[in-house]
Amino acid sequence: MQAWIYTLIPAAAAIVGAAVAVNLRPGPVLVSAIQHFAAGVVFAAAAGEILPDLKHAGSPWATLVGGAIGVAAMLLVKSIGKRAKGPVGLMSVTGIDILVDGLVLGIAFAAGAKAGILLTVALTIEVLFLGLTVANELGGSGTSKGRVVGLTAGLVVLLPLGALLGGPVATLSAPVQAGFLAFGLIALLYLVTEELLVEAHETEDRPWVTAMFFAGFLLLLLLDQAVA
Repeated sequence: MQAWIYTLIPAAAAIVGAAVAVNLRPGPVLVSAIQHFAAGVVFAAAAGEILPDLKHAGSPWATLVGGAIGVAAMLLVKSIGKRAKGPVGLMSVTGIDILVDGLVLGIAFAAGAKAGILLTVALTIEVLFLGLTVANELGGSGTSKGRVVGLTAGLVVLLPLGALLGGPVATLSAPVQAGFLAFGLIALLYLVTEELLVEAHETEDRPWVTAMFFAGFLLLLLLDQAVA
């Protein structure tokens, strides 16, 4: 099955998350717990699926170039995020995140079906959180519930688009694939360290909230072993 079809799962999760958030606005502690959990799942996907494939690729120069491009791209996203203000800025940054998520998912499927499926699980939770975030922010600005859900649905169209862009990686040479894997690894690590966990720590930590990171990490490890 083509990678973009799997993106319909996280896309649906984002829309459901937005629909729930506009009716039952989650508190900051619950949001922080979801962020910790999502970070743990994504980190496990990066460490358990993308990193081993990259190590076995045996292309250090391709890894260096792909990783460097990934760092530059993520720093650019961070710069845009700092300059962007208001709902338009939020939508722009979230759209970039979703497009990159789709691209990384397409790259993961290029590495193997198992890696792609497990990353689909991780990104479903992460994109669900993005849907909650967009709905919370837009709902607080007075946007109608229907418009909030519609805008979120419009954003998640970028997910299958990104997967389509990443799909052809499987047809490229091994060193080029390694470069794309390095880019995907950096993108996932940035998502965990500079977005999910940074935002999660804006709320005072509680032991059970912190534990959610490790719960997400262990969940994906167990799932990895179950489908091995």
